[in-house]
Amino acid sequence: MKNNICAAAIQFEHADGDKNTNFAKVELFSRTAAEENVDIAVFPECCLTGYWFLRHLDRTGLRELAEPVPGGPMSERLKALSIDTGITLGAGLVEEDEEGALFNTYLVSMPDGNQVKHRKLHTFVNSEMESGDSFTVFDDPHGCRLGVLTCYDNNIGENVRLSALKGAEILLAPHQTGGCTSTNPNTMGLIDRKLWDNRLQEPESIEAEFKGDKGRGWLLRWLPSRAHDNGIFLIFSNGVGIDDDEVRTGNAMIIDPYGRILSETWKAADFMVSAELDKDLLENNTGKRWIRTRRPSLYSDLARPTGMEEDVKKVRFDKAGV
Repeated sequence: MKNNICAAAIQFEHADGDKNTNFAKVELFSRTAAEENVDIAVFPECCLTGYWFLRHLDRTGLRELAEPVPGGPMSERLKALSIDTGITLGAGLVEEDEEGALFNTYLVSMPDGNQVKHRKLHTFVNSEMESGDSFTVFDDPHGCRLGVLTCYDNNIGENVRLSALKGAEILLAPHQTGGCTSTNPNTMGLIDRKLWDNRLQEPESIEAEFKGDKGRGWLLRWLPSRAHDNGIFLIFSNGVGIDDDEVRTGNAMIIDPYGRILSETWKAADFMVSAELDKDLLENNTGKRWIRTRRPSLYSDLARPTGMEEDVKKVRFDKAGV
């Protein structure tokens, strides 16, 4: 890993099912990032296809939206953009494999032409979509080791720990979250659509929601600890604005291995934040020391079913996720 990596987290409002319009936003931000000498740019979960509306689609509708990854049109366009800008780019879409299985997939394209995909481990948005079954950690040509966990994947602490144990130094964490329905009165909750629609006239009203428990407040109860406890950088990217019948809260942020926020936004708009990642912080930090002093012989029960496990696809997000 070179001495400093410049990373960017992008939030934007996607158009449901309109991959060309969504890719245009990815390209615009990527070219802006290139002007700022960004090395790695992280876009949201399913930002190329749209997300929450997927729950309304039948299998035919999903297949019409899905494509091979890599090798499909969006994959090829993202590869060309990465090579052209010299930036490692990550963006989400719906994948259909050779057997016809459907996945919530996050594709990372690197400027050397290589591509790596992560299939979300905890997919619940549509019963026709499958969950992935493996962790995604790989080397980036900028000299760092990246991991990918998509949205709900990051809620499970074991997933982040295993990514760190596999050598991840920087975790790409694309999301579509905040402003979600929740049965827990102390966690999240819907944002009034009128606040978003009136954001230009009264930005302080929607930003108060984004900074409160429906957005940043919820994230800060757990997200920095994922970086701190594992001694890694974390790049949190999220949708913002209308996502079917919910309002996503954005809150794009970059967190260092001590759980400190290097850069963030609560703007109610498409926006990019960036930060320099100092590799010296990866050496002998608190999380790394804790990992070295683990006692794995005590933890075998972690891999044993308890009987309490539930398939996330069978449980509403407001019951299982927040």
